[in-house]
Amino acid sequence: MNRLLQDLVNLLDLEALEDNMFRGQSRDLGGKSVFGGQVISQALVAAGRTVEESTAHSLHAYFLRPGDMALPIIYEVDRVRDGRSFTARRVQAIQHGQPILSMIVSFQRPEGGVEHQVSMPEVPPPESLRSMQDLSEEWVSSQPGLPQRAREAMLRAVAIEFRPVDPWNPLQPQADSTGLTQNLWFRASGTLPDDPKLHRCVLAYASDFNLLSTALRPHAMSFIDPRSAIASIDHALWFHRDVRTDDWLLYSMDSPSAQGARGLSRGLIFERGGRLVASVVQENLMRLLQPGS
Repeated sequence: MNRLLQDLVNLLDLEALEDNMFRGQSRDLGGKSVFGGQVISQALVAAGRTVEESTAHSLHAYFLRPGDMALPIIYEVDRVRDGRSFTARRVQAIQHGQPILSMIVSFQRPEGGVEHQVSMPEVPPPESLRSMQDLSEEWVSSQPGLPQRAREAMLRAVAIEFRPVDPWNPLQPQADSTGLTQNLWFRASGTLPDDPKLHRCVLAYASDFNLLSTALRPHAMSFIDPRSAIASIDHALWFHRDVRTDDWLLYSMDSPSAQGARGLSRGLIFERGGRLVASVVQENLMRLLQPGS
């Protein structure tokens, strides 16, 4: 396991403070606040620490305030319900005495049933595609006057490897009314332990990368552009089947609507063999700022 992935695993190993209360650290990924995927995955870890013999199958989270990257985050778990089949937990992520995220997680005991799924899109294999890291280095090198903070955000290495099918340069966004979909391959940048709960938490972490940009692409908007206010509002994730996040997964995304300074993005996550393992939906703020605002 490389250093970045080990750091992510350590980040997900929360400190127990008291019954139903945990503390997690933060990392600066180059944004203006704590990365939403980090808070979601840590909240999922906290909820899972209070449940036995059941597996998380869905979560619904609201981002309430920007997270402070310089401070740890306290996670308080409310044991809403312990049922024979389903168990529910509410998690509050707290900084400065106020919630920055509120999330409900539902767990289910294993059971069989009928199955169906949609087919995976036909896309080039990951081996034929360039990594996001290589592309970002190329894009940044073509922008010598790029502000230092934006340069750091573009070049910062993360514990997840991404290979986009149709690369999109946020430094030179172009409006494309047909660009309502995007596909990319991703995997953890090393081998993870054989822990199904850990793999689901890493998937939750990775699911917040690139999804928001699906709604931005048709409008030539970018999270790098200071003339825009871009932020996640909520995040919903359904785990359909067990998954290994250290194998290649295809993230197939689309954006069915944008209106009222909000954009909706959806994603389906497939194993390389075509099995659907998760579905994701997120709404985000995508506000064009007026000069001087």
